Amino acid sequence: MDRIDRSILRELQHDGRLTNQELAQRIGLSASACMRRVRQLEQDGVIQGYRAVIDPDAVGRGFEVLVSIEVRRDRRTVEAFEESLRDIPDVIEAYRLFGSPGCLLRIAVADLAAYEQLWIERLTALDGVTEVNSQIIMKRVKDPRGLPID
Repeated sequence: MDRIDRSILRELQHDGRLTNQELAQRIGLSASACMRRVRQLEQDGVIQGYRAVIDPDAVGRGFEVLVSIEVRRDRRTVEAFEESLRDIPDVIEAYRLFGSPGCLLRIAVADLAAYEQLWIERLTALDGVTEVNSQIIMKRVKDPRGLPID
């Protein structure tokens, strides 16, 4: 990956809706050369997709919680737990961690009552869960905006 590829990535992270023509102008390439590079970055898996950034409040999911979960640490239990998380749409991010806690989730729901229902009916009911700790997000200080591209 060279300087031009990194420039393409920076520009697309900032605005994924740029036309190929606009992108080419910003980085100083012809439109055809720019398109070839973007397609190559997509084929190589460097660019994994394009998404719209949505206001959580606008879709009734403005109440966010970070949840640390301990799960029994045997392979079958961990795999089943992770598969179960994929079926819970309120879990918008999930990470398996080294050490304790074993798992960290980011959850987006409508309000405290919705989270309590999720906590009781889904999270604590998952096989292998031994502990659930919740931290309610007071304020988002920095939005996820992509990776630094040097």
